[in-house]
Amino acid sequence: MAKKNKITPGKVLVAEPFMTETNFKRSVICLCDHSSEDGSIGFILNKPINVKLEDLIGDITVEGEFKVFFGGPVATDTIHYIHNLGDLLEDSVKVSQGVYWGGNYEKLKFLMESGMVKDNNIRFYIGYSGWSPGQLAEELKYGSWLTTEVHANYVFKSQSSKLWKQVLNNKGNTYSVIAQMPNGISLN
Repeated sequence: MAKKNKITPGKVLVAEPFMTETNFKRSVICLCDHSSEDGSIGFILNKPINVKLEDLIGDITVEGEFKVFFGGPVATDTIHYIHNLGDLLEDSVKVSQGVYWGGNYEKLKFLMESGMVKDNNIRFYIGYSGWSPGQLAEELKYGSWLTTEVHANYVFKSQSSKLWKQVLNNKGNTYSVIAQMPNGISLN
């Protein structure tokens, strides 16, 4: 019998509507890595921060505004990237169709500085969301997260402020009703 919430890279974790933990409230997370021995790593897709990439990475000069997001509360002194460059960026890891994680930074820098990589090709994340072995499975069992497949549009084209609702609406049925719940609803 297949597990209902099988954890694999390429899943999107959607915070349940009553989650109050501020780092993850109404978050949509792209799960990029998972193993039962090492745990899980993902990046919050819908928490942009007002920081210029050049201010974060001093050794890069690019034209245009590249989006930077809060990836999660773990290792907030690190920068990560998700892109749709595929094999053009060596050493990247395929997460799902049209979604890749990491890769050769020097090659990325060259591609960006030469104008071959645009804002709609890549997203940068400060920190990441991480779970120790078994922790994410426990949170799924408890109901903290809903899961669905990641779609490249969620990463590169969706509006951050509308992504949580969009993903739930795309799941349909009861989830579409949940998507209409106002933020900050209180239980009286």
